[in-house]
Amino acid sequence: MDIEKQKNGLLKEDGLSRTLGMEFISTPEPDTCMARMVVNQTNRQVFGFLSGGATLALCENLAGVGSMALVKDKVAVGINVCGNHIRAVMEGETVTALARLINKGRTLHTWSVDVTNEQGQLVSSVQVTNYIITPHTEKKSTPYPSADEA
Repeated sequence: MDIEKQKNGLLKEDGLSRTLGMEFISTPEPDTCMARMVVNQTNRQVFGFLSGGATLALCENLAGVGSMALVKDKVAVGINVCGNHIRAVMEGETVTALARLINKGRTLHTWSVDVTNEQGQLVSSVQVTNYIITPHTEKKSTPYPSADEA
């Protein structure tokens, strides 16, 4: 899935994605997208391990970017994030998240996101549900361009 427009929109704004060091990556498949994140002082626990909350944030943000790439003149907001953390990742290592679109409805998108470590081992398995809405025109526009914006 081509997420370059959404990725460029994210780079223009301060927010959780930039704060935690997320890097979003397009994929050749039309129903997947990827992200990477280096475990560092902004996204680790005090013990030096990747925070479970940061992992869930990575997955929710990635699924949101994927949903935004699929809709025109709409906004995707996460309404449910559920995950299982299977293994720890130490500071300095990089995790990769691969999101697969499970269901694309008119108002709900469901994603399955697997997070792996540098050895390709599963770190977390996460499901994200996004609600697709029409943004209010009087509010600040989203940094995520819609699927048809140049």
